[in-house]
Amino acid sequence: MSGHSKWATTKHRKAAQDAKRSALFGKLSRNITVAAKEGGDPNPDNNASLAAAIEKAKGYSLPKDKIKTAIDKAFGTGKDAASYESVIYEGYGPAGIAIYCEALTDNRNRTAADVRSAFTHAGGNLGTSGSVAFMFERKGQIMVPKEIEGGKKEGMKPNGTAGDEEEFMMTVDEAGGKDYEDADDQWIVYTAPSDLMAVKKALEAAGVETQGAEFIMEPTTPTQVSASDAKKVMRLVDRLEELEDLQSVYHTMDITDEIAAALEEE
Repeated sequence: MSGHSKWATTKHRKAAQDAKRSALFGKLSRNITVAAKEGGDPNPDNNASLAAAIEKAKGYSLPKDKIKTAIDKAFGTGKDAASYESVIYEGYGPAGIAIYCEALTDNRNRTAADVRSAFTHAGGNLGTSGSVAFMFERKGQIMVPKEIEGGKKEGMKPNGTAGDEEEFMMTVDEAGGKDYEDADDQWIVYTAPSDLMAVKKALEAAGVETQGAEFIMEPTTPTQVSASDAKKVMRLVDRLEELEDLQSVYHTMDITDEIAAALEEE
């Protein structure tokens, strides 16, 4: 792996979202509703987007009853009908860092105004469609714990081959994964977007438990910035993630060990 840590970005984003679990659950539910509606099928076995949305929700411990309610809402009528649409917002933040935002909204004007305000407040600029999308690549991401519960007698035990990097590397390759990264107590497996659920099922068939799967946008050429600029960028990212209508926020900032340490001080 290079100096750029995809995990550092994911870890920071996940920590920020976990701190606002109630709002996060609302976003995850909305994501499931839209995936179910756009796919036209409430069965995740027949709706790949819905399957991925559910796996992402499970990774953040969204309760099963909330998942069912979100799916049901996709096919409701009247006041229970879902009216969300997918919108992408692109722009530049501090130090010229590209920012890519995915939103699900029932009011484009409100969401656009909120996003524009966040960029302006941070000294950035909201751009036009396609202005930064070319700097990112869509990928699938699967979280795999290195250890799992083995019961009272065993305690924690290795999660299949995930307990040994060389064996796990072969398992990932055989499952069709493109790459993987060491993320402390777990691995992150990267896949082609169309292969996300197939790779997840292949890993599980090989005796490896997974803990969430989702689609991400990864920067193709990360940009290095100073520690002070990195903090400014993350303040903008955090502010954007606080917006109810935004599902995901991605950036091109290179998270080196030095930058990760600086962000931990925030």
